[in-house]
Amino acid sequence: MHILLVEDDSVLADGILRIFKGHGMVVDVVQNGSDADALLQRTEISVVVLDIGLPGMDGFEVIRRLRARGSNIPVLLLTARDSVQDRVYGLELGADDYLVKPFATQELVARVRALLRRSAPQPLEMHLGGLSLNTSSRRAKINGKAIELSVREWAVLEYLLQQASRVVSRQQIIDAILPWGAELTLNAVEVYISRIRLKIADAGIEIRTIRGFGYMLEKTEA
Repeated sequence: MHILLVEDDSVLADGILRIFKGHGMVVDVVQNGSDADALLQRTEISVVVLDIGLPGMDGFEVIRRLRARGSNIPVLLLTARDSVQDRVYGLELGADDYLVKPFATQELVARVRALLRRSAPQPLEMHLGGLSLNTSSRRAKINGKAIELSVREWAVLEYLLQQASRVVSRQQIIDAILPWGAELTLNAVEVYISRIRLKIADAGIEIRTIRGFGYMLEKTEA
């Protein structure tokens, strides 16, 4: 994954650069909006981590120009501004997420990874055991028979199926399924998991609870 970090605070930029590189990410760092705008026009970038308060062209203008060119590159705003007005303005311009300084480095990395997952192309059909999900029609079937899922249940099940046979935490589920600015508690995830378990009971698969870590969707043993 190739990250563009746009941050005029050189000390902070260096710290974030080390964190991203420590997670195997390729990172370009620029310190002003003009350089970011130019680089985004000639380089393939996976995610932009963008400060708002930049010298010259600010982060808002960088987003505006990016979206005006039709680009769908995910953008995470990283800023000391925490007003509702700034968040709403950034969202309306096309930002995908917002993290207020100071922040936990684990959260920054988790949010960047979540943006990458959301932007990755998805297969039209996904299968496991007797379960099939059509990501275009948003229909779920168990052994060919349609089942009803709420919007949130669909999102949770889709993410678990994408991560089949891997352990995912409740926080990872939240990060993966929620749009910018939305909120969901960890307990609410448990409720959705319980409902989904009942609905997929005949599919030959199960959502296992891995104590202390999270959940894993996998085939049941014959």
